[in-house]
Amino acid sequence: MTSRIPLRKRLLVRLLIASALIAVCSVAATTWLAVETTTRALREEQGQDLADDMKILAELSGYAATHPQWKGVQSLVGTLARQTGRRIALTTTDRTLIADSARKGTALPLGAAATVDPLRTDTYTQPGAQLSGIDPRAVGPYRLTAQERAKLDAFAKNKRSCYAEHGVDVKLEHSPSGRPLLLNSDGSDASSDLMEGCGYGLSQPVPTEQKALDALATTARDCLRKQHPSLDAPLFLYMSPSSTNPVGRRILAKYAKDLDPQAQKTAETCVEAAQRTQLDPYVAPAAELYLGGDDTTPPRFDMSPANKAKIVGVVGLVLAVTVAVTAVVATRLVRPLRALTAAAQQPPERHVRVPVTTRDETGILAEAFNDLAERRERIEAQRKAMVSDIAHELRSPLTNIRGWLEVTRDGVVDPDPALLASLHEEALVLQRIIDDLQDLAAADAGTLRLHPEPLHADELLDQVAAAHRVAAVAAGVDVRTETDGECRLDADPVRMRQALGNLVSNALRHTPADGTVTLAARHEGNDVVFTVADTGTGIAAEDLPHVFDRFWRAEKSRSRRTGGSGLGLPIVRHLVAAHGGTVTAESEPGGGAVFTLRLPGAPQPDKA
Repeated sequence: MTSRIPLRKRLLVRLLIASALIAVCSVAATTWLAVETTTRALREEQGQDLADDMKILAELSGYAATHPQWKGVQSLVGTLARQTGRRIALTTTDRTLIADSARKGTALPLGAAATVDPLRTDTYTQPGAQLSGIDPRAVGPYRLTAQERAKLDAFAKNKRSCYAEHGVDVKLEHSPSGRPLLLNSDGSDASSDLMEGCGYGLSQPVPTEQKALDALATTARDCLRKQHPSLDAPLFLYMSPSSTNPVGRRILAKYAKDLDPQAQKTAETCVEAAQRTQLDPYVAPAAELYLGGDDTTPPRFDMSPANKAKIVGVVGLVLAVTVAVTAVVATRLVRPLRALTAAAQQPPERHVRVPVTTRDETGILAEAFNDLAERRERIEAQRKAMVSDIAHELRSPLTNIRGWLEVTRDGVVDPDPALLASLHEEALVLQRIIDDLQDLAAADAGTLRLHPEPLHADELLDQVAAAHRVAAVAAGVDVRTETDGECRLDADPVRMRQALGNLVSNALRHTPADGTVTLAARHEGNDVVFTVADTGTGIAAEDLPHVFDRFWRAEKSRSRRTGGSGLGLPIVRHLVAAHGGTVTAESEPGGGAVFTLRLPGAPQPDKA
């Protein structure tokens, strides 16, 4: 059989081809993804490098704004270099080295990346830089003393509590100089929202700030006199604590209405120059910043011939491993399938089984095949037994009829009424067996027809008891009926009488004289439960599982004197199943037997 399967259609070949295609597609997809990811990573790294450069510039500018010299900056440079992976070097304006994260003797990059000057910052590239070009962390003489900070903090907390009492939620922050700030949720100055009773003294300069403001105003006036002699109006400077400017000053001048815009610009320029002059002693001198890649970092992406050879080698290795693994898996998968095929090709009468070696889908298939073979063997045995049983059941009445007819033909016996009655009884036995076989065949084929109609359980039981009253009296057995309330169901009355009648006939045959057969009906939920109980000899425990098998009787001698054809109980099971119900048997040896029929009940009619 295997030789007739084309090579391209064999399962092993198809698995190998499929695995190779999957491997090729996966390698191609992985390569494409790697290239795309690398390209994206390079772009992101470029953006990250820019962000790192901004961070480096901001950190170094902050250091310069808070230190009058660069001494001690080497530690900060080393930390930033480790965090960003960049080389960082600081030099004076004449390229004298201040600090460097690279090894000693490493040449500087060709050009400086930026100039670090907290008094002249780049508004567009450095976070925190202001339009004035002065780093906001350069506070110089405006830094508050500890006593002044404590006093202002206490006042700010009281004012914040006062705001809260008026339903205004503000947050407390501190400026670089140490002055407390009350800000709204959007970052605006909350002190401008004046509230009666909360006080207005938070914006007033403390002695340290006032001293610095006075010095700033003096320097600015000298500049104004030199730049614009006609500008003799007084110059006033005051604090704006929420301003991001390091001093937070605004120019207030009482000029004429026709103020010259050029004079106003000159005043602003003089104040800005005076501020740089005032802060210059407190900040580090300007320095040049050099940035570059860490010389210890390997190249990020290099498609050299050696790397291309590595990629090709990896692809070939992946393909080889994939094919090898697939070959092993496919071989293990095909082996049990071949065993199944060989077993299925054996003659049916051998009922061959296959060994179950795995617990996967193939093992489950092997178990299913073995179960099928077992069921087929069992059905074959049942078929043979059924043919034998049918022949046995038909042989007895036919032999009796043939014998009596032959002796009558030979004149040995006269055809009197008793003989004719005996022959008629044997013919009825044959007819009953044939009718039972027809019912079973119809049930097996699913063509058993039912004609359901509303039934009362008590009426059904009375009809069955009346039909068997004569046989019960002849056997000396009392037949009783019991009903628990009004039980209604939709069922075929003829088939239900047949099912209950078979159970009653069976009970009468196995109940001795003075015994009792009880037919009962009751409600259990939405079901109607019928029981047929007798006080006979009962059924052995090992025989209970077989009572509904065809042609089975507890008496192995198969004597008709003590048993029927062995088809009554199987017919009962099929009739009850056709009505959507179930039938069970319970018994104890010497304690009688109870057969229970459970069928769907009909809804009770509404009482008027």
